[in-house]
Amino acid sequence: MTEEPVSEGRRRYADAPCLPGEGRLGLEDLVRSKVSRIEIEIGPGRGGFLFERLAGNPELGMIAFEVSRKWTTLVNQRLARLGLAERGRVFADDARLALPRLEPSGKVACVYFHFPDPWWKKRHQKRLVVGSGVLDEVARLLRPGGELFVQTDVEERAELYETQILGHPGFEPFGETGTASGERSARLAENPYGARSHRERRAIDDAIPIYRLRFRRV
Repeated sequence: MTEEPVSEGRRRYADAPCLPGEGRLGLEDLVRSKVSRIEIEIGPGRGGFLFERLAGNPELGMIAFEVSRKWTTLVNQRLARLGLAERGRVFADDARLALPRLEPSGKVACVYFHFPDPWWKKRHQKRLVVGSGVLDEVARLLRPGGELFVQTDVEERAELYETQILGHPGFEPFGETGTASGERSARLAENPYGARSHRERRAIDDAIPIYRLRFRRV
């Protein structure tokens, strides 16, 4: 039986950066510069949010996890060209496996999920990134009062995420305050972080509704 040939694209991005070795890893060791704030982005894609967020916040360090080796490589290359590679790094790792390796607990200021889980069939539900195991790790890593931000253009997914996260003991809603009851919702009309992903910009241009959710670490 002959082996399936390796495509040119796979060879080209075979050396995409991954987390080093095995075991636990210090967050501050993964950010090359000393910073006062560390954030994590899950699935940065083409890196638009990452670039803008770092450029607008010089005291910020960001770590991102992207399963695409191509985009991991290209985004890291652009971070270097923009002079942001000392404060921003992308690793070609599955966040579900990467987050449990990070320490210390209670260090991260914010975790972002931009348009996650692009699988629609029922049999793919087990592949969802925003699940109980990942939420446990996000809660562990976030500092008290730290933020979890999720946005999607699929209403059913937004409802699923909202239910899952509100059912987790580590989070409380941190969106807009309801006018009638005075209670705070998880929903936000706008992105409050001064940066947008490529997917978010495209959805806005195409007039596609975006469902934004923000939570705070209890």
